[in-house]
Amino acid sequence: MKIGRIVKVSGPLVVAKDMDEANIFDVVKVGEKGLIGEIIEMRDDRASIQVYEETSGVGPGDPVVSTGEPLSVELGPGLLEAMFDGIQRPLDAYMAKAGNFLSKGVSVPAINREKKWDFVPVLQVGDKVTSGTIIGTVQETSVINHKIMVPFGIEGTIASIKGGEFTVDETVAVIETAKGNKEIKMLQKWPVRRGRKYQDKINPVEPMITGQRVIDTFFPVAKGGTACVPGPFGSGKTVVQHQLAKWGDAQIVVYVGCGERGNEMTDVLNEFPELKDPQTGDSLMKRTVLIANTSNMPVAAREASIYTGLTIAEYYRDMGYSVAMMADSTSRWAEALREMSGRLEEMPGDEGYPAYLGSRAADIYERAGKVVCNGGDGREGALTFIGAVSPPGGDLSEPVTQATLRIVKVFWGLDSQLAYKRHFPAINWLSSYSLYMDKIGKWMNENVASDWTSMTGTAMALLQEESKLQEIVRLVGIDALSESDRLKLEVAKSIREDYLQQNAFHEIDTYASLDKQYKMLKLVLSFNEEGAKALKAGVYLDKILGMSIRDRIARAKYISEDELSKIDKVHEDLIEDIEKIIAEEGVNNA
Repeated sequence: MKIGRIVKVSGPLVVAKDMDEANIFDVVKVGEKGLIGEIIEMRDDRASIQVYEETSGVGPGDPVVSTGEPLSVELGPGLLEAMFDGIQRPLDAYMAKAGNFLSKGVSVPAINREKKWDFVPVLQVGDKVTSGTIIGTVQETSVINHKIMVPFGIEGTIASIKGGEFTVDETVAVIETAKGNKEIKMLQKWPVRRGRKYQDKINPVEPMITGQRVIDTFFPVAKGGTACVPGPFGSGKTVVQHQLAKWGDAQIVVYVGCGERGNEMTDVLNEFPELKDPQTGDSLMKRTVLIANTSNMPVAAREASIYTGLTIAEYYRDMGYSVAMMADSTSRWAEALREMSGRLEEMPGDEGYPAYLGSRAADIYERAGKVVCNGGDGREGALTFIGAVSPPGGDLSEPVTQATLRIVKVFWGLDSQLAYKRHFPAINWLSSYSLYMDKIGKWMNENVASDWTSMTGTAMALLQEESKLQEIVRLVGIDALSESDRLKLEVAKSIREDYLQQNAFHEIDTYASLDKQYKMLKLVLSFNEEGAKALKAGVYLDKILGMSIRDRIARAKYISEDELSKIDKVHEDLIEDIEKIIAEEGVNNA
């Protein structure tokens, strides 16, 4: 390959001449230290390269060599429990080789080449295989069985296959194809900017259960769906993402810290290994991949980090797993895009973002979905993509938020006023929405309770009515309201404070199963129904609101999952107490 020469260095952007044999998106080695870069623009023999490492010390005349391959990630056993940077360099191995601070030009393989894995074949000699066919398994962690698949583009008959302990780059099978024999290893490579192929895309109808009541009840996201969490500084975007990563019922979690504070990634690293996985009882890290490109890391690698995470997530989806990918935050990704666009001297769009911001955002969100995987066995996998957006000053009309809202189907709008009141999650129930509600509502009615959608509709109607009644209260005072309207205000307050508000750091309240959510919401709405019945019977509102049972309703959120019958007991006692005060009113009137 012909060696190019640098003619210009502008931060992470390097321009090199004599690159006419290179192609767009080729990975190149820049300078004497061989810094990793990617060609993002070609003009005649000049290539514009975004370098994924600090470019200080690089200057005109230094060599540039193309590898002839696009930016790719390594896929195989060893991804789980690992932490990578934006271009899949393992930070533990990096630290062991170069120390606590990132050094330039250090090359470390993404997946350990020395560790041996126990490969268990599931096929035998003579079996026909195609792209995506599972030929064997490896117990990657105590909770995840890694499925070794035939790489794309290979089809034929198994000529040999053997079990035993192998490293990822040793041959475990040989496939006889029309073009000769192909050796199959446990290690694959895939270009990050191209979505992995699948057989068919399915309409997602099953919810990803998060254990966060405001999400599961009012704004659910489907397995294989897309959601965004926009909100101003300090409104709890990162904590919401952490909660979804911890408690969402996805089998694999890929968490991308894209341009966020280093201490937040430190929190993840400290919390996840200690956190007991509710599904398996093991450490949550056993089914988690972390990708960290913090705000002090090279900006170009920030743009690549989302693609790296997506490709790893698609790989596990292809095994038939349900995968959740959290990107915190896509605004920092867009800012990296804007910086590179500015250095390329492209015509800026709104607020300096490139004109192609919308199409790039669509590219990453559209890679989510529920699919029938390749391989011919009909297995299904799902990739759910949840992206945080950090609009400057909380302005949701800014370009990144608007570009995202045109693509995603779930909008969890965080409200700074709720956050300041210590209401978590600070998701505004009046401005948020979920376009999966109708499909997921049917699933909830069939799998949780037949009256789920009618209950959630009643609760949302009460919250919307509360908003209107509060306007009247602000204008003329609460005395202008009828007793039935004042009861609605109290019930709406109970929905907000006793049901929607959760404590992320409380052992029990941090997560609520669908059964618990149903019982809690039914309890609050029953208070509304029974209270209205008592008002009609002539009971004064103050007597209804002064009932001691209300304290027990408020404390229902702290009842553990294995004692849900206690909520049923509170419900029975509520009906009994209301009947008692109605009977007393009847005696008094008599």
